[in-house]
Amino acid sequence: MHTVEAFLAVADVTGDNIWRERAGRIVCHVLEWAEENHWRIPEHFDENWNPLYTYNSEKKDDPFKPYGATPGHGIEWARLISQWALSAYPEDKNKSGAYIEKACRLFERAVKDAWNADGARGIVYTTDWNGVPVVRDRMHWTLAEAINTSAVLYHITGREEYAQLYSEFLRYLQECVHDPVNGSWFHQLDENNRLKETVWPGKSDLYHALQATLIPLLEPSVSVVPAVKRKLFLEVKDDKKV
Repeated sequence: MHTVEAFLAVADVTGDNIWRERAGRIVCHVLEWAEENHWRIPEHFDENWNPLYTYNSEKKDDPFKPYGATPGHGIEWARLISQWALSAYPEDKNKSGAYIEKACRLFERAVKDAWNADGARGIVYTTDWNGVPVVRDRMHWTLAEAINTSAVLYHITGREEYAQLYSEFLRYLQECVHDPVNGSWFHQLDENNRLKETVWPGKSDLYHALQATLIPLLEPSVSVVPAVKRKLFLEVKDDKKV
């Protein structure tokens, strides 16, 4: 996932489309696995790239290699796939649209499985392969990606349900995840939205929260840094005209 993110950024910065093509090959593999698995993305594989659906079934709450599906990854993949499709097929709405529809399926499956799924607010960390919550902690990065992807999909499709989810995610951020005293976001909450620090003590991760303030305002076909630069350039150019 982050390799695709990096490849797209390199393509945007250098103009060398080979990196976008490489990202696309990864995207197609991920979508193939997801489609075969009810839009839940396998996380672990053997040396021949066969999915290992029972991996860590004896240690379901492993902090970085947990058992089952990670809905936050489905959400993030949906945004990256959309970015890739828009940038790979800028003049072909049929091709880009086909991939964006698949991205929507990924996002909708993840949200249905994980958002407010266990009677409390928030996005559960993992589910089993039927969408039943397993690890019910709420991770801040998952919320950040949900904010990003709901905004991006709304901008691309115009579907009101994505705007509604974006508003719900922001409300949850304000009421549960943002630290009003010391700033930043609480990184990990339990199933009752109480602070928990078994994975991330303190607030070591800033980039997810930072990106959640930027991506909803940026062009969805471009990586974050080039998109910020382009937006600032256009705003400065417009100011000079005035």
